[in-house]
Amino acid sequence: MKKEAMELPSFSSILLLLLCAFTLAEVESVYFPGIYQSSLKKNGKTVKPKIPYKSQYFPQVLDHFTFQPKSYKIFYQKYLINSQYWHKGAPIFVYTGNEGDIDWFAANTGFMLDIAPKFHALLVFIEHRFYGESMPFGKHSYRSAKTLGYLNSQQALADYAVLIRSLKHNLSSEASPVVVFGGSYGGMLAAWFRLKYPHIAIGALASSAPILQFDDITPWSSFYDAVSQDYKDASLNCYEVIKGSWAELNSISANDEGLAEISRHFRACKQVHSINSARDWLWEAFVYTAMVNYPTEANFLMPLPAYPVEEMCKIIDGSSPQSTKLSRAFAAASLYYNYSQTEKCFKLEDETDEHGLSGWNWQACTEMVMPMVVTNESMFPPSSFSYKENAEDCKKQFGVAPRPHWITTEFGGTMIEQVLKRFGSNIIFSNGLQDPWSRGSVLKNISSSIVALVAEKAHHTDLRSATRKDPDWLVNQRKQEVEIIQKWIADYIQDMKQE
Repeated sequence: MKKEAMELPSFSSILLLLLCAFTLAEVESVYFPGIYQSSLKKNGKTVKPKIPYKSQYFPQVLDHFTFQPKSYKIFYQKYLINSQYWHKGAPIFVYTGNEGDIDWFAANTGFMLDIAPKFHALLVFIEHRFYGESMPFGKHSYRSAKTLGYLNSQQALADYAVLIRSLKHNLSSEASPVVVFGGSYGGMLAAWFRLKYPHIAIGALASSAPILQFDDITPWSSFYDAVSQDYKDASLNCYEVIKGSWAELNSISANDEGLAEISRHFRACKQVHSINSARDWLWEAFVYTAMVNYPTEANFLMPLPAYPVEEMCKIIDGSSPQSTKLSRAFAAASLYYNYSQTEKCFKLEDETDEHGLSGWNWQACTEMVMPMVVTNESMFPPSSFSYKENAEDCKKQFGVAPRPHWITTEFGGTMIEQVLKRFGSNIIFSNGLQDPWSRGSVLKNISSSIVALVAEKAHHTDLRSATRKDPDWLVNQRKQEVEIIQKWIADYIQDMKQE
């Protein structure tokens, strides 16, 4: 998303996934993270991950909420299925797809596969409409607001409901209990699915789901406060070096000579056209590394070592005191982009979107308005947020204005404890306090069946495959989740026997 003022646009990627675009400005540019948006943009073609799932395509209706002739247009929604451990009547575990290719999310959600044998569960991963291969208008899906108007969370949830009901019917397994899982934006969808369709899903595991990041429920500075705190906890010097690097970058002239200097300094494959490209490149690295500060090596957003924030800070702290803050920040950020040591140069511009993520800009400009600001206490350059200017920006981009309070109207948010206590049940909100998105999630128990599991982890660490190197707190958290899900299923079976 482009911006002409020193402002941080609303939730323009989660994935959380979510997570979104690079912001270019006259004076200061501010990188606004979607949950996954920019991090899933790869340079060049990406290879599909090898996953133990079979791809299927479901004939899905375009519009679930109107009865006009065009509403009945059919598109083919991709879903993945694994029936290796399942038998008729056993549970069905469904992943509510995020803003991207469903294969990528399946490859990074090994927890469901790990626990499937214990529950004899059928595993299903449903791709979100307008992402991956699930394009209602094919290559023209992102053409204009006329096509993108069918991209929103309510339509996506209805897609999942219709597909699940059809699948259960076709499997002659109407009584199988369904549990939905999701991380980041997918975690938000899982929680909302349980609230909107409690007759379809008996429970939800919503990992790293920032459902309270809307309106003024969560302080607007919380995300970047958390990112900065992660680096400050690792090393105060590291935090101060990164904080000071922006001024050094801004001091470089924006003329051809200055851009050539930046291109050399950042080992750019091609000469950059704006200082903002280098700024955004650094910004993205520091933000996403904070999100995925996993306790073991991982290849989620990028190949990274265990505890990559700490590793970045070791690079900064171990550099020569005579080196500039900018050069130290560059060296640290290079870990994010080149831990595998395979990149000879860096593509600071012209990223290709191989995961079909462009739709998130639309969602951020319509319903997913999550205001964010950066304060003077942050290690990033200060920025503000204005609903008015954000609306003007979205009108320029798409011809529509955001509905900034629609999500809290549709799903709730304000007074969330009272609302969920009265109207909700069987939801696990799992979070890691190192994850910047955790500050917009549910961090304490709301009732006996709506529980918050809070650990030391990063962005939905619990959904990743178990490894022998997992720390005890992660092993224990997953054990708690399994026990809670077992209780949901046992209660459901008991209720069915009494009917």
